Amino acid sequence: MKIKNVVVGAGYAGSVTARRLAEEKNEKVLVIDKHNHIAGHAHDQYNEYGVLIHTYGPHIFHTNNKKVWDWLSRFTDWYLYQHRVLSYIDGMKIPMPISAETINQLYNLNLSSDEVERWLEKQAEHIDEIKTSEDVVISKAGRDIYEKFFKNYTYKQWDRYPDELDPSVIKRIPFRNNRDTRYFTDKYQGLPKQGYTKMFEKILDHPNIHIMLNANWLDIKDQIQYDKLYFTGPIDLYYDYKFGALEYRSVRFEYETFFNKEFYQEVGTVNYPNDYDFTRITEYKHLTGQNIPYTTIAKEYSMAHGEPFYIVPDKENQDKAEQYRQYAQKEKNVTFIGRLAEYKYYNMDQIVDRALELPLD
Repeated sequence: MKIKNVVVGAGYAGSVTARRLAEEKNEKVLVIDKHNHIAGHAHDQYNEYGVLIHTYGPHIFHTNNKKVWDWLSRFTDWYLYQHRVLSYIDGMKIPMPISAETINQLYNLNLSSDEVERWLEKQAEHIDEIKTSEDVVISKAGRDIYEKFFKNYTYKQWDRYPDELDPSVIKRIPFRNNRDTRYFTDKYQGLPKQGYTKMFEKILDHPNIHIMLNANWLDIKDQIQYDKLYFTGPIDLYYDYKFGALEYRSVRFEYETFFNKEFYQEVGTVNYPNDYDFTRITEYKHLTGQNIPYTTIAKEYSMAHGEPFYIVPDKENQDKAEQYRQYAQKEKNVTFIGRLAEYKYYNMDQIVDRALELPLD
């Protein structure tokens, strides 16, 4: 088989890139994915009871980037939703991320925003150089907040404590002194009204795009001739682990459907940093706005092996990833793009922007 462009991976990085090649350059594109579905980890589907769930955990789209929002809006209408998260701390469900409401509820206080700011400054410890995720929290909110909200949750998620991880892991989580309990404060927030998978179907619906599912690139690469390859899978896999395997975290989901209640919990996601073995419970009806008289929840258990979800940004992995990045610069007709291919964390809007800005020469 001979084709102009091959895109490996039908998630955000691959699908947006494929659409641009097909639309802007009027070139043929073969999109290959090892899964039996498109949309990557944004994939959603109706379970056996008709509840719309996110196959790989909750995805809430949020951005301040109007260009990204407008581009995706070509392919979907939006269910406007603003995510809220609670953390189960000391037997109470406390708003997360850290805000005035968090401090007041957890410590039984009634502080104003200015008073909360001063309170946090008193708890914070001075750290000359922020080197780890632990440093991020302690320098902003002190050790008690760190112990209650972050230390054990991070260990559950990453099998490492925050003092072993790059600051980027926790820097993404905001700290506020106001009473805003939304998890995100971006200007544009929501979920595709008909689901993520439907949105991806429309992105990939172009006469120049052909899709091949259930296909492992490494198994078929010798059968396909191409001018340009866009690879969104794990970069260490592409190079057959030349510099050793990079580490990823995976997630196992445990679903439960309740037919005797319309909702299971107060908000879309409740974190359990210190209790139980699961990290969080998500109830998808809060996210999707689906109007049915019963509900499905998903408990998440972090794992060391399986489908790669998250990179592990400690020093060893970062150094190894940089070896792969340097080696990849020799490629003339291969572009690595995406969380796994670049071994870099991206929010959904960030990877869409990355794909929209990608030179297609």
